Amino acid sequence: MSEQLSYHARDLIEKGEDFVIAKVVDTKGSAPRKKGAVMLMRKDGSTVGTVGGGLLEAETEKLCLKTFETKEKSSIYEFTLDEKQQGALDMGCGGDAVIQIDYISADDPGDFIEEFKLKSTAYIFGGGHVAYALEPVLRHVDFRTVVIDDREEYANPQRYPHAERTVVVSDFDHAFDDIEADEDSYIIIVTRGHRGDLQVLRQALRRPFAYLGMIGSRRKNSLLYDALREEGVTEEQIAQVHSPIGLDIGAETPEEIAVSIVAEIIRERAEAGRGD
Repeated sequence: MSEQLSYHARDLIEKGEDFVIAKVVDTKGSAPRKKGAVMLMRKDGSTVGTVGGGLLEAETEKLCLKTFETKEKSSIYEFTLDEKQQGALDMGCGGDAVIQIDYISADDPGDFIEEFKLKSTAYIFGGGHVAYALEPVLRHVDFRTVVIDDREEYANPQRYPHAERTVVVSDFDHAFDDIEADEDSYIIIVTRGHRGDLQVLRQALRRPFAYLGMIGSRRKNSLLYDALREEGVTEEQIAQVHSPIGLDIGAETPEEIAVSIVAEIIRERAEAGRGD
């Protein structure tokens, strides 16, 4: 599910508004969209996403509108897209598509949140005082959390019992060895020193992400950026880093810093969902 569609689904659930999800669960032969394509429909009939366009989408939209009336939790519909076959949609694709349509109740979304990964993943590099204050706040605003450190005593299930994972690395040069960052990853660098920050940042800039923030003063971070420039990192890449991390609210304690970081991340997530 795209970041934009996830944002709309999350927003509707928070507002208490039901919606319908149509997803391509199987295809055979030539089809306009492959397995995994998703469309969300609101009660007013407006949609986000697509299951393929044309007659397939038009028929799917009719079924979605009907689902608002029946409130049927889940139904499967098979479409033949070869106009030569009886009962087929006249699309000329020549294949088949199977669409699953689910009614999502905002009061009881069931497994929808987990199934469609509405929770983005926040990777916290460094498990010290700031991370300890930050990790539960991120979970409270619907992030999965992964804590990574090169010290086992700072990255373990006892210290972070509700985190999705804790990862111990031999050193921060291997910070991403056991991590699959993608365009929906929020990378937060709060290691215990400049060297660890540089090691993680160097690797993070080579990967996709939704957000990348690093703790530290402007002077300290300027020195790190100079080192990266010498390695060939561009100004465009450096400009993607939120640093000093967090909104400027005069934060001093680890707990205050955690609030400022999460506030900045919420803003970035909302802007990405709106397509700003």
